[in-house]
Amino acid sequence: MKIVVLVKEVPDTYGDRKLSLETGLADRGANEAVIDEIGERALELALSHADAHEGIDVVVLSLAPESATATLRKGLAMGAGSAVHVCDEALRGADLGLTAETLASAIRRTGFDLVVTGNLSTDGTGGMIPAMLAELLDVPHATGLSSVSIGDGSVSGTRPVDDGVQQVSAQLPAVISITEALPGPRFPNFKGIMAAKKKPLEVITLADLGVAADDPEAARSIMLSVAERPPRAAGVKIVDDGDAGEKIAAFLIENRLA
Repeated sequence: MKIVVLVKEVPDTYGDRKLSLETGLADRGANEAVIDEIGERALELALSHADAHEGIDVVVLSLAPESATATLRKGLAMGAGSAVHVCDEALRGADLGLTAETLASAIRRTGFDLVVTGNLSTDGTGGMIPAMLAELLDVPHATGLSSVSIGDGSVSGTRPVDDGVQQVSAQLPAVISITEALPGPRFPNFKGIMAAKKKPLEVITLADLGVAADDPEAARSIMLSVAERPPRAAGVKIVDDGDAGEKIAAFLIENRLA
């Protein structure tokens, strides 16, 4: 079985994130780059299954700038057998459509039985890539899973819904996405770090995948404008002179909050 795990390099989640007012894109140089934690959890799921079963090939795949090599090497050090790095300047600022199309082509080229992703990244928070990949790959998908069981020919899991917990399953090949309810990632040990240096890491471009970023037939979104977020204004202070309840009620009604 081949499990492809999508990982993404994102700005450190503990730092302040900034947009470039010139390009409208995230200023990725303003923070340290790290593997998105939800991607690490997805990788941990695949590696745990590989630890318990023979013949499991785990591949980490990322669409990222050239600087993301260290991020992919960390995935290899954690235990993945190989890595695929989609790197092309034409993908800078790619929207969800182009991103999904490129990732689907890379996954198809690599081969897969199961694709595991996080439910949404901490930088873009689009949350649509897993379903878009399943559509492009023409396979079933099970998204937002809080528990996962991988079998020989199927995958199943649970996800919370408004009135309880939903049990879902899909025949392989399939795409799944997981939430932060899944266990956290393991730490790479010294042996894994040394072994990662010898593991295959393939770098491919859009030309290798046959994807045209500027194809006029493909729908691509464009950014019309970008502006810095305005500073927070001072709130309304209500002094209790015996009528604070009335003032609060009036404020809520005025702002259509009641």
